[in-house]
Amino acid sequence: MSNFEALFEYIQEISGKLLSESDKQLLMLHFKPRKLRKRQFFLQEGDVCKYIGFIVKGSARTFTVDEKGHENTLKLAMENWWLADFESFYLLTPTRFNIEALENLEVLQSTNAQIEEHLKHIPAFATMANVINQNYTIANQKRMQAAMSYTAEERYEDLMRNYPQFVKRFPQNMIASYLGLSRETLSRIRKNSFK
Repeated sequence: MSNFEALFEYIQEISGKLLSESDKQLLMLHFKPRKLRKRQFFLQEGDVCKYIGFIVKGSARTFTVDEKGHENTLKLAMENWWLADFESFYLLTPTRFNIEALENLEVLQSTNAQIEEHLKHIPAFATMANVINQNYTIANQKRMQAAMSYTAEERYEDLMRNYPQFVKRFPQNMIASYLGLSRETLSRIRKNSFK
């Protein structure tokens, strides 16, 4: 499957609409393939996010670094997920985040102006964007609620329920950071869950 076939299938699956041949041609014109090596940055703190990226192969994380030098993982992403700091992407402000490839990464990236073209001229793309925005809003609300009111065990159980593939795909220290837990706490929870 080509990089673009993965994107076409994703758009059609999420939107429930078929892409025409002209839609596909426009997408191929505006999405550019980019490869990043493991540990290479898609975006670094202080830069403006000029591109949104669709992950075709590999995984990445979005994180911040606090004043003590600790990394805080905000998002983990893999195939068929999008990469961007949306605030920086839409408002053209410097980002506070870093987006780093955790494995060799293949993305299809597009600019803000090109995304606006897709939203106007490709009905399946516009529907997909609406579905993603709804899902993203719901996921963010759930994540905030979990951070404020769930126990460490409940946060881990929630992750296992919603994203079981994360545990197989990402290092334990990143999962702990993503959940707002220490590595030791996560180890204890995982040990207890296997009893």
